[in-house]
Amino acid sequence: MLDYILIFAGYLCGSLSAAIITCRLMGLPDPRTQGSKNPGATNVLRVGGKKAAAITLFGDGIKGAIPVVVGQLMHASPLTLSLIALAAFLGHLYPIFFNFRGGKGVATFFGVLLAMVWPVGLAALATWLAMAMLFNISSLSALTAAVLAPFYVWWLRPEKEFIIVTIVISVILIWRHRSNIRNLIAGTEGKIKER
Repeated sequence: MLDYILIFAGYLCGSLSAAIITCRLMGLPDPRTQGSKNPGATNVLRVGGKKAAAITLFGDGIKGAIPVVVGQLMHASPLTLSLIALAAFLGHLYPIFFNFRGGKGVATFFGVLLAMVWPVGLAALATWLAMAMLFNISSLSALTAAVLAPFYVWWLRPEKEFIIVTIVISVILIWRHRSNIRNLIAGTEGKIKER
């Protein structure tokens, strides 16, 4: 029963949209109605500037990490930890508190990875940073990190539950970026410095 409670709590925690809450508290427009209409840090940067975007980025990351850390403190099994991580990630994408209209999940992706297997999270973050420095495109950086994350888990923490859930989360994250992928192919995806 405790495992089910932890997994459901992970989903509820993930459902707290940092973008929407931050914009409301700062008196900014709802990010779901402005810019790309995506409630994530990149769109909040467009709508409200660097401070609001930084708060959103931190909030979306920490809400993915907290449920997993709580599960670890409760000595949850690798399977339960993996399901908690997946639930928190899905909560961000489909938040029950905000009509199931969530973001693309990049910050929450990093949050759950850092909490679940911190060396993997660091490797994924390093991948994002390296790609961002080379190509200056946020979505390409996130997609590259998502593709490589399962390999990092296999290399650094080869437990089947962690590998499987990382593959599932990565595939979902890539699918959520399908419009960005079309823009990348067309050569129309925006640069980080333009945002």
